[in-house]
Amino acid sequence: MTTHPGQEHEPRHDHEHGTTRRTSCGPGGLKAPCAPESKAPKPENDDAGHGHGHGHGHALPRGAGARKRLSLVLGLTVAVLILETIGAVVTGSLALLADAGHMLTDTAGLTLSLIVAMLAERPPTARLTWGWKRAEVLSAALQATALLAIGVYILVEGVQRLIDPPEVASAGMIVFGAIGLAANAAAILILLKGQAENMNTRAAFLEVVNDALGSVAVLIAAAAIWITGWDRADAVASILIGSLILPRCWMLLRQAVTVLLEATPMTVDLDEVRTHVLGVPHVRGVHDLHASMVATGLPILSAHVVVEDDCFHDGHLTVMLDELQSCLAGHFDVEHSTFQFEAETHADHEHPTHA
Repeated sequence: MTTHPGQEHEPRHDHEHGTTRRTSCGPGGLKAPCAPESKAPKPENDDAGHGHGHGHGHALPRGAGARKRLSLVLGLTVAVLILETIGAVVTGSLALLADAGHMLTDTAGLTLSLIVAMLAERPPTARLTWGWKRAEVLSAALQATALLAIGVYILVEGVQRLIDPPEVASAGMIVFGAIGLAANAAAILILLKGQAENMNTRAAFLEVVNDALGSVAVLIAAAAIWITGWDRADAVASILIGSLILPRCWMLLRQAVTVLLEATPMTVDLDEVRTHVLGVPHVRGVHDLHASMVATGLPILSAHVVVEDDCFHDGHLTVMLDELQSCLAGHFDVEHSTFQFEAETHADHEHPTHA
């Protein structure tokens, strides 16, 4: 016999007015109380989360502020792109061209980020039950992939210029590099506040930071050429820019791919989750335990929980559901969880692929 939360046994809430009662889960069977959730106003739409016992509404920190920040940075980036492209043609600097190429990628990435920020605010539908929240992950993956390609090109071209350095106009490099650095500094200040909100904004922030470091490298190279006449400084700066781009892009791409593969979030230890769930009274086993991340700040978890047969007759399942979900919210910050309760005799009916 199975029962699904939100169907036959809708959870009974003790936190309807902003508080959650303590529960008795604990590692190793120790009945350590779960931490109470912070007080929060009840959402207007109960269906947003109460089908699983929590009214969090799946809200992520996005909105008009994120769109405004991205729009301002996009405008600055386009302006610097045009100036640095002109500067690269005038001075013959690979470092400026590399920075301009990076800016071109940024322009495409920021445009995509802006579109994603608007899509993320669209409400869920019957076909897109999470709305467009995962669009931020796709955006981050695309931006990171493009930047990796740019970084590799810069490194290859830089090595070639080390072997055969062309003549470079250092004075022009200083002018255009200074303009680029000023614009990047302004963009960093704009995005600094919102960069921790989600991967989409974080990707844009990392791109701008890399641009600023690239501008610094351009200025240092220009000064070296102007003072010493060593034209290879331009190639060295280009290689430095490429070296700064690649590691950060790889980290962002790996993070995005981890979400797309629905891997277990780094903040959730499934072994520890299993131990906590088994510590709840009347629980006899846990299987088919899965955790993943829909988008930044939205981890989800599901599990089949084997309970004593009497729980299906004495009305105790609703209490257990509240205990389990309060445990996950209190210990692991997973507020969206789904549990399927099963009797101990149900094991013979399980599909062989269930873990």
